[in-house]
Amino acid sequence: MAPRLDFSNWWSKDTHDKGTRTTPVVVKIENPTFSVVEINGADAAFRPVEKSRGKNAKQVTWVLLLKAHRAVSCVTWIATVMWTLLGAIKKRIVHGKGVAMEGWQFRNPNLHILPSASDFKGLLHIAYVGWLRFRAEYIAPPIQALSKFCVVLFLIQSVDRMVLCMGCFWIRYRKVKPRFAGDPFKVDDVEGSASNYPMVLIQIPMCNEREVYEQSISAVCQIDWPRDRLLIQVLDDSDDESIQCLIKAEVSKWSQKGVNIIYRHRLSRTGYKAGNLKSAMSCDYVKGYEFVAIFDADFQPNPDFLKQTVPHFKDNPELGLVQARWSFVNKDENLLTRLQNINLCFHFEVEQQVNGVFLNFFGFNGTAGVWRIKALEESGGWLERTTVEDMDIAVRAHLNGWKFIFLNDVKVLCEVPESYEAYRKQQHRWHSGPMQLFRLCLPAIVRSKMSIWKKANLILLFFLLRKLILPFYSFTLFCIILPLTMFVPEAELPLWVICYVPVFMSFLNILPAPKSFPFIVPYLLFENTMSVTKFNAMVSGLFQLGSSYEWIVTKKAGRSSDSDLLPAEERRVKSIEHQKIHKGASESELVELHHIKEQNEAAPKPIKKANKIYKKELTLAFLLLTASVRSLLSAQGVHFYFLLFQGVTFLLVGLDLIGEQMS
Repeated sequence: MAPRLDFSNWWSKDTHDKGTRTTPVVVKIENPTFSVVEINGADAAFRPVEKSRGKNAKQVTWVLLLKAHRAVSCVTWIATVMWTLLGAIKKRIVHGKGVAMEGWQFRNPNLHILPSASDFKGLLHIAYVGWLRFRAEYIAPPIQALSKFCVVLFLIQSVDRMVLCMGCFWIRYRKVKPRFAGDPFKVDDVEGSASNYPMVLIQIPMCNEREVYEQSISAVCQIDWPRDRLLIQVLDDSDDESIQCLIKAEVSKWSQKGVNIIYRHRLSRTGYKAGNLKSAMSCDYVKGYEFVAIFDADFQPNPDFLKQTVPHFKDNPELGLVQARWSFVNKDENLLTRLQNINLCFHFEVEQQVNGVFLNFFGFNGTAGVWRIKALEESGGWLERTTVEDMDIAVRAHLNGWKFIFLNDVKVLCEVPESYEAYRKQQHRWHSGPMQLFRLCLPAIVRSKMSIWKKANLILLFFLLRKLILPFYSFTLFCIILPLTMFVPEAELPLWVICYVPVFMSFLNILPAPKSFPFIVPYLLFENTMSVTKFNAMVSGLFQLGSSYEWIVTKKAGRSSDSDLLPAEERRVKSIEHQKIHKGASESELVELHHIKEQNEAAPKPIKKANKIYKKELTLAFLLLTASVRSLLSAQGVHFYFLLFQGVTFLLVGLDLIGEQMS
């Protein structure tokens, strides 16, 4: 019989000493065969080991074996996962033709042939399939929609260029060009022949143009026109006193030779070029002149320029502007100038000529043109509201009914920027200004009395298509969407968008400059690269951002002809010496010129500027080159070559390795 245990005493003792667990516990058993056990503490075998006491060899061995077992288990798990992943990849490659997966792309996630998670072992495969499903459902659709929109804009702009080229071919085939009959200024009376010439004002606006002021003033002063019927205004906005002194001496020299020339200087450069021209037109003596010809500081007109342009105004009272074509003395200086020559030749021979023949309207180029002063006054004169004052006055004159003529055969020598920094600043001004003007002129265009098709041409073609849409789709389609399609293959662009149409358009653009045909590929790549600057300028002008009203004078080298390659410093010293010995100069001017010469001789020689770093271009270069590697892995031939060469072009431009560094 089991012994009866009496725990009453123990229970009462425990309740009485509640919470005190260190008191010895006594258990009493009535059966005398059992002994009483008294527990006072933990046995020595279960006491914690002192920290100072070391581990024995058996414990160390067990610890090491346990760690080794864990390491082997981890390695085995990793090997199993990798082996499963490789097996799945092999399975997908072998059965790739039977599954709707080509070139690592998942085209339709709703198909039942999509491999399920049960077909793959491992978390990586489940994550990969999830990424494919997320990419196809959420990432690819917006990219596809944007790419289709840009492709439509690209096709519309391509059709516009094709129509312009067809118009240019028709003009050449029919030999259509503005003409005037005989010599409109020839009269039988020899003594009164000079009075038959109209009064012409020539303006040369400039600002710190040390390199080109002399050749420009010299070329204008040699224009063949009766001197009593001609007045030359040198409108100087320079803030450098040494340059002011040099220009004054040059004006004084030609004045001593009998040329009717005036020097004007503004203390404040308010309104930039527009403010300069507006200030000059406010002079009282300008009222006696009928026409005004404008030449920027680097332009060198031929002596017969006025005789080739002014006669078109006779018997044509509706004519407000005659624009001549630009010709570039440094077009073969480097790769950058060659590419600019291609672009500008197409602009003048195709765009300006076709619009002039068929519409009697085009954007005034700001120089190498002759205006009827009455047309300027009736159109509101020069306004300082944008950085494209030339386009502004042209649009307002067109709204007032004035007609324009473009003379493709009359060429005026000038320069194109030889450094990428100068070219980039110039393009920023040329593409931000039109968007400013569009915001300001849109209400006036809508309210004007022009025909609907002329309004549509001005709004849709002149502003939106050629000034806004062109930089937008060029940047978005070829610099953003195309590289992204390498990582999102569901939005892949067709081959004709990447290769065939751009090459054909580049071929059309290069036709006006056939000698530049070997540069057709660099031209295509460089135009896509410049779309970054043009897009940024377009956005800043459209939304009136900080840099939209920035005017920086384009740096010039001072080329007077193709064979004239004297450095600017040598030409400047030569000019100073020539002016110093000029007999007509005053003593104070000679002292100032001598002081300037001593400063130039004592100053250190100009050092070649260090290359600049353009972060936006470098960022896009990284994106394009990474996409080219992805295209190479997916075996996409044409896409790979385009991305590779475009990425290299962005890299060269971002590191400022195109053009020259001008000090």
